[in-house]
Amino acid sequence: MPVTGIRPPSARRRGTDPVTGIIAHPSPNCGPRRDGLRPEFVVLHYTAMNSAEAALDRLCDPGPEVSAHYLICEKGRVFQLVPEDMRAWHAGAGRWQGKDDINSRSIGIELANRGTHPFSEPQMAALETLLPGIMKRWEIPPPGVIGHSDMAPGRKFDPGPRFDWQRLARQGLSVWPKTAHGTAQALDWAALATAFGYPMDDAAATLAAFRARFRPWGSGPVAEADARVLEGLLSTS
Repeated sequence: MPVTGIRPPSARRRGTDPVTGIIAHPSPNCGPRRDGLRPEFVVLHYTAMNSAEAALDRLCDPGPEVSAHYLICEKGRVFQLVPEDMRAWHAGAGRWQGKDDINSRSIGIELANRGTHPFSEPQMAALETLLPGIMKRWEIPPPGVIGHSDMAPGRKFDPGPRFDWQRLARQGLSVWPKTAHGTAQALDWAALATAFGYPMDDAAATLAAFRARFRPWGSGPVAEADARVLEGLLSTS
């Protein structure tokens, strides 16, 4: 069960947890989760900033009104900005599995990366250490670990095609499609994408977000291969 009785960020001290090595760096940019909602997703982001230090400053600045629960730097240091039982401001507008207010339904993890280069080995290893505890505490299954671009296609593009989703899936920390030997046709793609969780307000933007994660080499209109990847994902989930 989730830890209860966590003090609000303003009352927490900075410091390093001697067991986990997580560095407490409280952000004021948070509030209670709305309507009794609890985390059922983990949303992964890249910071798109020049350094982890710059991202940390921004995520703790009351002006921009943005935050996340965790920030992982390129060297693998993990900062906790917001307690998990609080609502961080990382997801913005968007939907997943037909549900909105993703901020109240998720844990947000920022990865220090401009989106132009692969994520470092120490950073990925730190993420792989952090995720199992979050998923266990909040009973979040692997399909619940998603990218910002998944829930807000066209508006957001992170963590981008350079993020190694397949690596997470091999450890049961996300999902990856089975070999695409199914029977789905291109015309099935929209229905399959909706069943997986994608919003379909803008089908072209959703196709781009889907391909960035699962078929970054794909181009052109929806293809049979796109539909069969989703078919494989649904059989895995």
